[in-house]
Amino acid sequence: MASKGREGEHPSVTLFRQYLRIRTVQPEPDYGAAVAFLEERARQLGLGCQKVEVSLRPCVESGVGPWAAPHPALTTSPPGPLQVVPGHVVTVLTWPGTNPTLSSILLNSHTDVVPVFKEHWSHDPFEGFKDADGYIYGRGAQDMKCVSIQYLEAVRRLKVEGHHFPRTIHMTFVPDEEVGGHQGMELFVKRPEFQALRAGFALDEGLASPTDAFTVFYSERSPWWLRVTSTGKPGHGSRFIEDTAAEKLHKVINSILAFREKEKQRLQSNQLKPGAVTSVNLTMLEGGVAYNVVPATMSACFDFRVAPDVDLKAFEEQLQSWCQAAGEGVTFEFVQKWMETQVTSTDDSDPWWAAFSGVFKDMKLALELEICPASTDARYIRAAGVPALGFSPMNHTPVLLHDHDERLHEAVFLRGVDIYTQLLSALASVPALPSES
Repeated sequence: MASKGREGEHPSVTLFRQYLRIRTVQPEPDYGAAVAFLEERARQLGLGCQKVEVSLRPCVESGVGPWAAPHPALTTSPPGPLQVVPGHVVTVLTWPGTNPTLSSILLNSHTDVVPVFKEHWSHDPFEGFKDADGYIYGRGAQDMKCVSIQYLEAVRRLKVEGHHFPRTIHMTFVPDEEVGGHQGMELFVKRPEFQALRAGFALDEGLASPTDAFTVFYSERSPWWLRVTSTGKPGHGSRFIEDTAAEKLHKVINSILAFREKEKQRLQSNQLKPGAVTSVNLTMLEGGVAYNVVPATMSACFDFRVAPDVDLKAFEEQLQSWCQAAGEGVTFEFVQKWMETQVTSTDDSDPWWAAFSGVFKDMKLALELEICPASTDARYIRAAGVPALGFSPMNHTPVLLHDHDERLHEAVFLRGVDIYTQLLSALASVPALPSES
């Protein structure tokens, strides 16, 4: 049975396991401990460290705990008196380049992780346990505390080797990505501190790959969360009432699920990747007060992930037509609606892509380009005008983010440090672009 600090363990692995033990788990992440951990890393590495508070989090005095709405559209007033306490902090570690006139390289990662069901785990998800085969278990092992430490260890290695690069390298460690980034990166990109970074290119999280190839995301689907509400005639449950809310809602649900089936068939028949089509799932049904009362109002909630090549205006008009076809009194509202889809260039003529892909060619490693099927903080970075790629160096690895027994093999983790070491060297050495000369 492996111990927490096995003698002879690689220091990078030890640091990774230490970071996994910090309980930055939603909905009450210990961000203070994570910031303190990162401040110590900055001190040890001789890096600049800036802490940017992007939001204040109200706290209920009764001791119930922090209260924070996951999205402005969902905000309601919390009960009881409030006090303002320090909120969400973006920690920025900086390695200055030799030419401050050039734009910088931004390495982004998030500090929070999703909740766990401990009874389904083989080991404590916050122990940083490593088994005898070298697998490291922990919430965040893949998503994405591994990448945070790989950034840091790649910088450590390059500094120890005496390297200096023209471009400044900034590492940003942001809160709340797992609940949408609304009190994290979404706010940070609007602040002067982000503009001061002068980012020219960014890396963010990717996904594990069970194959030999490494997955790279150059765009992502737009999350549209919407609630369809149907109103109709109420009455006694024993009667055949016309124009009920349920009947009309049923028509809308049928239209949306028929669209879902078409996209599913397109995905399968054309052998596309999930990010290339629009997905939708019915996630909630609401309505009714009693078994024998026909409700006047019913609603259904949907999670759409809209592909980047979709005309968003036309798609919204399609949603409207489905509601209109169902009858009067059927409306929809957005809880989340992302409209700023951007695509990062992967053309060989693009200097950033040439530098990134050139590393993999030199290392004889395969890349597989995809559109991210879910949502990451990269969408905020791209919308701010900074090209970004989503990449986590985990090939030959099952996809276990958000799953029970999330884990990563130490050899894969250490190989990732090697890859980032080469990537940072290449990206921070990209010559001045025409816009920078």
